[in-house]
Amino acid sequence: MDRQVYIRDIAAEDGREALLRGWLYGKRSSGKLHFLQVRDGTGLIQCVLSKKDVPEAAFAAADKAPQEASVEVRGKVAKDPRSPIGYELHVTDFRVLQGEAGYPIQPKEHGVGFLQEQRHLWLRSSRQRLILAVRHSIIKAIRDYFDSRGFTLVDAPILTPAACEGTSTLFEVPYFDLGKAFLTQSGQLYGEAAAMAVGKAYVFGPTFRAEKSKTRRHLTEFWMVEPEVAYLDLDGDMDLAEDFIVEIVRAVVASHEQELKSILERDVEALKRVCKPFPRITYTEAIEYIQKTGHPIKWGDDLGGDEETILCKQFDRPVMVHRYPAEMKAFYFKKDPKDPKVALGVDVLAPEGYGEIVGGGQREDDYATLKAEIEKHNLPLDAFQWYLDLRKYGSVPHAGFGLGVERTVAWICGLHHVRETIPFPRMMERLTP
Repeated sequence: MDRQVYIRDIAAEDGREALLRGWLYGKRSSGKLHFLQVRDGTGLIQCVLSKKDVPEAAFAAADKAPQEASVEVRGKVAKDPRSPIGYELHVTDFRVLQGEAGYPIQPKEHGVGFLQEQRHLWLRSSRQRLILAVRHSIIKAIRDYFDSRGFTLVDAPILTPAACEGTSTLFEVPYFDLGKAFLTQSGQLYGEAAAMAVGKAYVFGPTFRAEKSKTRRHLTEFWMVEPEVAYLDLDGDMDLAEDFIVEIVRAVVASHEQELKSILERDVEALKRVCKPFPRITYTEAIEYIQKTGHPIKWGDDLGGDEETILCKQFDRPVMVHRYPAEMKAFYFKKDPKDPKVALGVDVLAPEGYGEIVGGGQREDDYATLKAEIEKHNLPLDAFQWYLDLRKYGSVPHAGFGLGVERTVAWICGLHHVRETIPFPRMMERLTP
């Protein structure tokens, strides 16, 4: 069988004959010439097909080939300075493997609802393929960051016996003779157990929230990476999150700068300003700033999307807001010994209106205090006995955070809605395709 060449490697074939296999992305014809845009998942190349250079059947096949037909193209690789990749293919043979007329997504404006119904095909567009590539690069950067710094990846269960966040946002499923189980809201609690074993752990997997929200920032199924570190306090946790985010953004810009500019029209200079140090302000300072703009927010209120946007407008990089009211935070947050009204937690808010991408903080490490908090939140004590054990046998100060992959993709790509950040989004009103 002939050796297939991928478009991303086409420069190495300059002047030689190459065989490409892919899909027909677009086509225009001019009498005895066909100009075919062929993609193979690694890139897009123009294939010039002249009637005098190919068999008659090949020219006829190209003439009739419908959009997104699977094709096999053979030809000579030639330099072309007009091409975005610097090369084109002068075709010597062309074959349609399969394809039907009537591809649903035509080169015109389509509504979001229609495109969501056609998500399995919409993924083939240049914009969506780039977003998939950026998501891949973000995930690789996440793994590279922790893997190169002595962290151990620990897989947390997806089926759990109880909530670790609010009980109203759980997906419940039947579980044999044991009654009911829940789809995980976070792998954090299991990450804490792992940190006591390996020192520095991270959990990376899907999480689920049954929150009845239809905002542009919410999905019911999304991915989170959650590092947990023994002997780490809130300040160290903020240092880790800051360094981590800077490295992710740097890696993505290094790999995709030109595509971000040309395909997504992203302001890459804004991403290049993401460097240390990040501003660090208390929740109290954040409230005072928002109030100065005339907003009626008061101490004790949560920061919603509008409030986060107001706050972030004064910064050109992510801002860290720490020490939120303890009453707003989950049961496992440690309270500030200097001011028990606030928790030793931090949210990292992305600039340009993208809001919270990281939430974390220092965990309560005292047995009696944590037990009292579990009871105060009306959570089943027996389901958390294993978690309490971590505070009985060699408890230490520890901290961590969770970064939402989809919100990070939305921010780095400059996307309005998180539905484009994951291959097949799950939202309140969408379970297909």
